[in-house]
Amino acid sequence: MIRKTLDARRVSRRELLSLFGAGTVAAMGISLAGPAFADAKAVDAAINKLTGGKTPASGKIAMDTPQIAENGSTVPITINVDSPMSDSDHVKALHLWADGNPSPEVASFHFTPMSGKAYVSTRIRLAKTQNVVAVAEMSDGSFTMAKSEVKVTIGGCGG
Repeated sequence: MIRKTLDARRVSRRELLSLFGAGTVAAMGISLAGPAFADAKAVDAAINKLTGGKTPASGKIAMDTPQIAENGSTVPITINVDSPMSDSDHVKALHLWADGNPSPEVASFHFTPMSGKAYVSTRIRLAKTQNVVAVAEMSDGSFTMAKSEVKVTIGGCGG
């Protein structure tokens, strides 16, 4: 009886193709939505959470970033924090954010007095033109911050 019911309803080629087509379009719609990007508010909230509401000072961080990055996949960045790196006065951590990436948290680096200096040279991925923010957490509980805008171009054609 069940077999007869199944045989009674044959699916035409046109119906089958339309069903697969609708499923493909639905799947594409989900993937074409793309990631939501962070913004300056998200970075400010993350910094506020890290600092416990304290306002970070400025001036101790030297951040070397390109003004224009032709390839957002490998943006070179160098950060140096002015600190004696002694037992009583050293950088505990350095945190990086990018306010235009889908996830604003880029990296965190941890230091001890044995590190000798608080220096980082790395490459990061940036989705589009945006600010890169560095916050250094000092051993005395204070924070210092620096910000740099990096313009990301696609094939050197502006962006």
